[in-house]
Amino acid sequence: MEQIRKYYKEHFDISERDWKLFSSRFKRKEIPKKTKILDLGETENHLSFVEKGIVRLYIPKEENDITFGFVFQGAFASAYDSFLTQKPSPYCVETITNSVLWQLTYQNLQQVYTESDIGNLIGRKASEDLFLIKSSRELSLLNDTPEERYLKLFTDRPELIQQIPLKYIASYIGITPQALSRIRKRIVKQVQ
Repeated sequence: MEQIRKYYKEHFDISERDWKLFSSRFKRKEIPKKTKILDLGETENHLSFVEKGIVRLYIPKEENDITFGFVFQGAFASAYDSFLTQKPSPYCVETITNSVLWQLTYQNLQQVYTESDIGNLIGRKASEDLFLIKSSRELSLLNDTPEERYLKLFTDRPELIQQIPLKYIASYIGITPQALSRIRKRIVKQVQ
């Protein structure tokens, strides 16, 4: 919970009253690795702050899932479009590693919006962060080569990227695992 408080202290001057109201709505949940938090067709009811672990967003396919997002510790994870609309999600959310999440329900967030002075700013910040992650990935897919996308991901979170199976990384950057293997070999040769 202290990570969430620090997160909001950095972005807002949250009052003690608002913090108590906001933090009282979160529930801590320990989730084992490879656990679906949300399945295809379910409605997202939680905005989850990742205290520890890595979460993956993906579209399940018969042959290979399409991974389109990773959420690392210190950020919010959600099938946010489903959360906002309260309609079924067209994708899944699962933990890659053992994870600790602090979850806030849709209903509780609506109460925070109405009962606190800072509620709308809190919601806006979570929305903006999730939008920036999505926008950055879309721009990268349009502008960067697969090698550049891999290097950006590796540069951004090198300590965590090693915990993600290569097949998920390959899917995320839009290539096959074999193509990723060739990119990794090429990078190693360039470094030597």
